[in-house]
Amino acid sequence: MKNIEWEKLAFGYTKTNYNVRCYYKDGVWGELEVSSSDTIPIHMAATCLHYGQEAFEGLKAFRGKDNKIRVFRWDENHKRMMNSAKGIMMAEVPENIFWEACKKVIQLNRDFVPPFGTGAAFYLRPLLIGTGAQVGVKAANEYLFMIFGTPVGPYFKEGFKPVNIQIVRDADRAAPLGTGVYKVGGNYAASLLSGHKVHEAGFAAALYLDAKEKKYIDECGPANFFGIKNNTYVTPKSSSILPSITNKSLMTLAEDMGLKVERRQIPVEELAEFTECGACGTAAVISPIGKIVDIQGDGKEYVFSKNGEAGEVSKKLYARLQGIQYGEMEDKFNWVSFVD
Repeated sequence: MKNIEWEKLAFGYTKTNYNVRCYYKDGVWGELEVSSSDTIPIHMAATCLHYGQEAFEGLKAFRGKDNKIRVFRWDENHKRMMNSAKGIMMAEVPENIFWEACKKVIQLNRDFVPPFGTGAAFYLRPLLIGTGAQVGVKAANEYLFMIFGTPVGPYFKEGFKPVNIQIVRDADRAAPLGTGVYKVGGNYAASLLSGHKVHEAGFAAALYLDAKEKKYIDECGPANFFGIKNNTYVTPKSSSILPSITNKSLMTLAEDMGLKVERRQIPVEELAEFTECGACGTAAVISPIGKIVDIQGDGKEYVFSKNGEAGEVSKKLYARLQGIQYGEMEDKFNWVSFVD
């Protein structure tokens, strides 16, 4: 293994030693297979290539001060992947195969799990794709499930510092009755162009509005949105938003801290009432939002941080979530699983 500067890691791919694969053929899942290759052989008529039969997940493993490796809420990732599989008619991966694959990838790449205190984590990427050949538009009869892992740093280069966001009005990430609630590649492909444009304009991410009326906050491209006001944690309710496991966890922590939690439609104008806002997800954890700009609308700017620091509620939520993930705080909700 090459020397890795853990503190300087970005959120990107670093080759590790092994990945784990499992094939679905003739109506049954096979045994887990270990591979050292970072490529996969695939039929040129595979449904994942032509008809988007592809779903993925993202979860993290953390090395604690006690040197134990903890995996955060993997069962929720499994449930979400199964929901995605149902949504686009793929074979569902059994829970035991999912968890055994997670454990094996971590165990085989133990040296790549970053040390405690470096701010880095070991990111697991489960992937489920249709590999059966089809020329007509229909579901495949063969599938590949695999997991690879890689050490990662913060998703946004700013880390836990406020980022600036631009509201996007000339593009939709997903339709209300489309695939927005599933973690499938097409949703992210749909966000690439608008994401590129806002990055070119100097913003960290795009903030999408509802596709139907363009009146309500939907989500950031790679993360859910939340706002804080009047001792209340508010996050959008929408039929096109991916249900974030991090957001779900933050809602639980917020209630445990004595905040009210509201999951509802958030009109754009309500941004003026929030004292804090953030983007949250497995990759980003929490990215505090410093400013939201509505360039394509009325040009209004909503400022949440003038000193370059996250708000007090966001700081507390971040500290509690990371404390549980790294084993520094009591796991009272039984969110972590250990890997020997």
